[in-house]
Amino acid sequence: MAVSANRLELLQIADAVAREKQIDREVVLDAMAEAIQKAARSRYGAENDIRARIDPKTGELRLVRLLEVVDEVESDAIQIPLKAAQRRNPAAQVGDLIEDELPPIEFGRIAAQTAKQVIVQKVRDAERDRQYDEYRDKIGEIVHGVVKRVEYGNVIVDLGRGEAIVRRDEMIPRETFRNGDRVRAYVYDVRREQRGPQIFLSRTHPQFMAKLFAQEVPEIYDNIIEVKAVARDPGSRAKIAVISRDSSIDPVGACVGMRGSRVQAVVNELQGEKIDIIQWSQDAATFIVHALQPADVVKVVLDEDAGRIEVVVPDDQLSLAIGRRGQNVRLASQLTGWDIDILTEAEESERRQGEFQSRSVLFQEALDVDEVIAQLLATEDFSSIEEVAYVPVEEIAAIEGFDEDTARELQTRALDHIEKQNAEFDAKRLALGVDDELGKVEGVTPAMLVALGENDVKSVEDLAGCATDDLIGWTENVDGERKRQPGFLHGFDISAEEANAMIMNARVSVGWITAEELAAQNAVAEDIEEDEEVEG
Repeated sequence: MAVSANRLELLQIADAVAREKQIDREVVLDAMAEAIQKAARSRYGAENDIRARIDPKTGELRLVRLLEVVDEVESDAIQIPLKAAQRRNPAAQVGDLIEDELPPIEFGRIAAQTAKQVIVQKVRDAERDRQYDEYRDKIGEIVHGVVKRVEYGNVIVDLGRGEAIVRRDEMIPRETFRNGDRVRAYVYDVRREQRGPQIFLSRTHPQFMAKLFAQEVPEIYDNIIEVKAVARDPGSRAKIAVISRDSSIDPVGACVGMRGSRVQAVVNELQGEKIDIIQWSQDAATFIVHALQPADVVKVVLDEDAGRIEVVVPDDQLSLAIGRRGQNVRLASQLTGWDIDILTEAEESERRQGEFQSRSVLFQEALDVDEVIAQLLATEDFSSIEEVAYVPVEEIAAIEGFDEDTARELQTRALDHIEKQNAEFDAKRLALGVDDELGKVEGVTPAMLVALGENDVKSVEDLAGCATDDLIGWTENVDGERKRQPGFLHGFDISAEEANAMIMNARVSVGWITAEELAAQNAVAEDIEEDEEVEG
């Protein structure tokens, strides 16, 4: 089929624009058709439903007016009576659309300008969509670019098929770039905005370092070695935890490389950032010991309920374990996800003595016994009057120097003390205006009723509206340091699971959920825990 020069030119323009903007040719042809359509409407009248169609193979342009087939015509511009439609097409029915061929139009200056604006806008929108889709898929990857300009400390990077920004707070401290410098960075976000897609890069993101190691260490790229966690103080120091899926390959040695060549390549890219490569362990205590390197650790005590860990180090290792300005322990905490308290052996011994003394005094006063008996109970790790009251009598009788009669007498005194305390708590609870019903919620003790009342939790509805953190406390960053904020039941030694169970029992009591729904939730939670244990 012969193609006229004008038609050929139309297709050539579409091909050229599509190649230059790296968008589909069909998008350009659609933009052209819409532009011609808009110009035709201004020529024939905006009330007409005019469509422009460009054949992608021949470049032939057709202009048609769509008319709806109706029984009674209300507007000649968009409707046609059934009889007239059937003269054109005997099969026409009411509701069908009939095409009315229109002659080609000559573009005036204004119409041509309008068409141009429509095409430019459509092509720009398509280009932005292509850019957004391309770089959205690159979130979590490293990209290379050239510095285009620096604005107020932010670096604008030309990626070839788009522009990206490295904000000042996403650059390594004391790092400077000039126009034309090549830069590698991590794509951490891509957003649609009015002015086009915004691509955000980072050189301080922990995953930037993980991806750099994947580029330098073939075993990481091949998933033989896995990067489990990364913690960074950008430009200063970092810790990375790795594990090998192949027992014959040392993950730390593979990341270090021959004479440190692999890790040195990453260090150079990160402006000399010192990197500690640590072997990851499923056992939290072992992992934390590794994470605190180069300091030696004598003892580790985990408090899984509070998410805290206590580490005891030799007296001469304290400054090494903490690091300059707390850097070592802070990075170890970020790496492991635990709040870490560091004590020296002397401090731990002193604290242990203090706890022993306070428990001895508690038993001496509450049970009305002499110092020797109180210290014997404390030595056997009894920590509360409730323990003495409710453990099997044989456990107390088994203590050296005790017999069954002594054990029963101690338990009787412990129960009397608890009863007396509960009466005092009940009086305080009534004075605070705490409802009797709140005490019937499973897990809530008389002492807790007072603590809850002092924090304005005075009814079952109040408890049902609480979050777990409200009861046991939470950890937050304050001035760059992680600090523990106390909850309403601070000091009661209850776990997050126990606190959550109290709240859910309260919600069942007030009818917010049913006992069946609670049982179903608990079953799902147990299944998830079992799956996590299997994966671990």
